[in-house]
Amino acid sequence: MLKLGQSIPDVSLKNQDGEEVNLPDLKGTPMVVYFYPKDETPGCTREACEFRDDYGEFEALGAKVFGISSDSVQSHQKFATRHRLNFQLLSDPKRVAEKAFDVPRSLFGLLPGRVTFVFDAEGQLIYKFDSALRVDRHAKEALKALRNTVAQ
Repeated sequence: MLKLGQSIPDVSLKNQDGEEVNLPDLKGTPMVVYFYPKDETPGCTREACEFRDDYGEFEALGAKVFGISSDSVQSHQKFATRHRLNFQLLSDPKRVAEKAFDVPRSLFGLLPGRVTFVFDAEGQLIYKFDSALRVDRHAKEALKALRNTVAQ
Protein backbone atom coordinates (compact mmCIF):
# COMPACT_ATOMS: atom_id res chain seq x y z
CA MET A 1 0.00 0.00 0.00
CA LEU A 2 1.16 3.56 -0.57
CA LYS A 3 3.32 4.90 2.21
CA LEU A 4 3.05 8.33 3.83
CA GLY A 5 4.97 10.92 1.82
CA GLN A 6 4.58 9.10 -1.50
CA SER A 7 3.12 10.95 -4.48
CA ILE A 8 -0.32 10.29 -5.86
CA PRO A 9 -0.04 7.62 -8.55
CA ASP A 10 -0.28 8.66 -12.20
CA VAL A 11 -3.74 7.32 -12.95
CA SER A 12 -6.43 8.47 -15.41
CA LEU A 13 -10.01 7.21 -15.07
CA LYS A 14 -13.42 8.23 -16.35
CA ASN A 15 -15.87 9.88 -13.98
CA GLN A 16 -19.62 9.29 -13.82
CA ASP A 17 -20.09 11.74 -16.72
CA GLY A 18 -17.61 9.88 -18.94
CA GLU A 19 -14.96 12.61 -18.61
CA GLU A 20 -11.30 11.62 -18.21
CA VAL A 21 -9.77 12.59 -14.85
CA ASN A 22 -5.99 12.42 -14.40
CA LEU A 23 -5.37 12.59 -10.66
CA PRO A 24 -1.81 14.04 -10.75
CA ASP A 25 -3.11 16.92 -12.89
CA LEU A 26 -5.12 18.06 -9.87
CA LYS A 27 -2.06 18.85 -7.76
CA GLY A 28 -2.39 22.27 -6.18
CA THR A 29 -5.42 21.24 -4.17
CA PRO A 30 -5.72 18.68 -1.37
CA MET A 31 -7.45 15.45 -2.42
CA VAL A 32 -9.29 12.60 -0.78
CA VAL A 33 -9.36 9.42 -2.84
CA TYR A 34 -11.40 6.61 -1.39
CA PHE A 35 -11.77 3.09 -2.73
CA TYR A 36 -14.95 1.15 -2.10
CA PRO A 37 -16.22 -2.27 -3.23
CA LYS A 38 -19.50 -1.68 -5.09
CA ASP A 39 -22.21 0.87 -5.94
CA GLU A 40 -25.58 0.45 -4.23
CA THR A 41 -24.45 -1.95 -1.52
CA PRO A 42 -25.49 -0.92 2.01
CA GLY A 43 -22.02 -0.13 3.36
CA CYS A 44 -20.83 1.63 0.22
CA THR A 45 -24.00 3.71 0.01
CA ARG A 46 -23.61 4.75 3.65
CA GLU A 47 -19.96 5.66 3.08
CA ALA A 48 -20.76 7.71 -0.06
CA CYS A 49 -23.56 9.54 1.75
CA GLU A 50 -21.16 10.39 4.60
CA PHE A 51 -18.80 12.02 2.08
CA ARG A 52 -21.80 13.77 0.47
CA ASP A 53 -23.07 15.10 3.79
CA ASP A 54 -19.61 16.33 4.82
CA TYR A 55 -18.71 17.72 1.39
CA GLY A 56 -19.16 21.35 2.47
CA GLU A 57 -16.44 20.83 5.07
CA PHE A 58 -14.12 19.30 2.46
CA GLU A 59 -14.78 22.29 0.19
CA ALA A 60 -14.08 24.72 3.04
CA LEU A 61 -10.67 23.07 3.40
CA GLY A 62 -10.10 23.38 -0.37
CA ALA A 63 -10.19 19.62 -0.92
CA LYS A 64 -11.63 17.54 -3.74
CA VAL A 65 -13.15 14.10 -3.10
CA PHE A 66 -13.06 11.13 -5.47
CA GLY A 67 -14.64 7.72 -4.93
CA ILE A 68 -13.23 4.81 -6.93
CA SER A 69 -14.62 1.34 -7.60
CA SER A 70 -14.58 -1.11 -10.49
CA ASP A 71 -18.21 -0.28 -11.36
CA SER A 72 -18.95 1.12 -14.83
CA VAL A 73 -19.41 4.78 -15.70
CA GLN A 74 -23.14 4.07 -16.14
CA SER A 75 -23.40 2.43 -12.72
CA HIS A 76 -21.61 5.40 -11.15
CA GLN A 77 -23.92 7.81 -12.92
CA LYS A 78 -27.02 6.06 -11.54
CA PHE A 79 -25.48 5.76 -8.06
CA ALA A 80 -24.46 9.45 -7.99
CA THR A 81 -27.86 10.60 -9.23
CA ARG A 82 -29.90 8.37 -6.92
CA HIS A 83 -27.99 9.50 -3.81
CA ARG A 84 -27.37 13.12 -4.91
CA LEU A 85 -23.61 12.72 -4.63
CA ASN A 86 -21.77 16.04 -4.95
CA PHE A 87 -18.32 14.66 -5.76
CA GLN A 88 -16.86 12.57 -8.58
CA LEU A 89 -16.94 8.80 -8.81
CA LEU A 90 -14.22 7.24 -10.95
CA SER A 91 -14.63 3.97 -12.83
CA ASP A 92 -11.76 1.48 -12.51
CA PRO A 93 -13.02 -1.65 -14.34
CA LYS A 94 -9.50 -2.95 -15.04
CA ARG A 95 -8.36 -2.21 -11.47
CA VAL A 96 -5.58 0.07 -12.71
CA ALA A 97 -5.98 2.55 -9.84
CA GLU A 98 -6.55 -0.21 -7.29
CA LYS A 99 -3.20 -1.73 -8.29
CA ALA A 100 -1.38 1.64 -8.53
CA PHE A 101 -2.53 2.58 -5.02
CA ASP A 102 -1.83 -1.01 -3.90
CA VAL A 103 -5.24 -1.32 -2.24
CA PRO A 104 -5.39 -4.63 -0.38
CA ARG A 105 -8.20 -7.02 -1.22
CA SER A 106 -10.03 -9.05 1.41
CA LEU A 107 -11.68 -12.46 1.64
CA PHE A 108 -8.83 -14.34 -0.04
CA GLY A 109 -8.40 -11.58 -2.63
CA LEU A 110 -11.98 -11.74 -3.85
CA LEU A 111 -13.38 -8.48 -2.44
CA PRO A 112 -12.02 -5.03 -3.23
CA GLY A 113 -10.67 -3.15 -0.24
CA ARG A 114 -12.14 -0.07 1.43
CA VAL A 115 -9.32 2.44 1.90
CA THR A 116 -9.26 6.24 2.06
CA PHE A 117 -6.15 8.19 1.04
CA VAL A 118 -5.63 11.89 1.85
CA PHE A 119 -3.15 13.91 -0.22
CA ASP A 120 -1.88 17.42 0.44
CA ALA A 121 -1.84 20.13 -2.22
CA GLU A 122 1.56 18.91 -3.44
CA GLY A 123 0.12 15.46 -4.10
CA GLN A 124 1.92 13.77 -1.18
CA LEU A 125 0.12 11.14 0.88
CA ILE A 126 -0.48 12.52 4.38
CA TYR A 127 -2.96 9.97 5.75
CA LYS A 128 -4.63 6.67 4.97
CA PHE A 129 -7.50 4.86 6.66
CA ASP A 130 -8.10 1.19 5.94
CA SER A 131 -11.29 -0.34 7.36
CA ALA A 132 -13.76 -2.56 5.56
CA LEU A 133 -16.27 -2.44 8.40
CA ARG A 134 -16.11 1.11 9.76
CA VAL A 135 -17.74 2.69 6.71
CA ASP A 136 -19.01 5.64 8.72
CA ARG A 137 -15.46 6.65 9.76
CA HIS A 138 -13.81 7.21 6.36
CA ALA A 139 -15.13 10.74 5.75
CA LYS A 140 -14.55 11.78 9.38
CA GLU A 141 -10.97 10.44 9.37
CA ALA A 142 -10.21 12.24 6.09
CA LEU A 143 -11.60 15.52 7.46
CA LYS A 144 -9.55 15.17 10.63
CA ALA A 145 -6.37 14.61 8.60
CA LEU A 146 -7.09 17.64 6.40
CA ARG A 147 -7.84 19.87 9.40
CA ASN A 148 -4.56 18.81 11.03
CA THR A 149 -2.67 19.68 7.84
CA VAL A 150 -4.34 23.09 7.51
CA ALA A 151 -3.66 23.83 11.19
CA GLN A 152 0.11 23.28 10.76
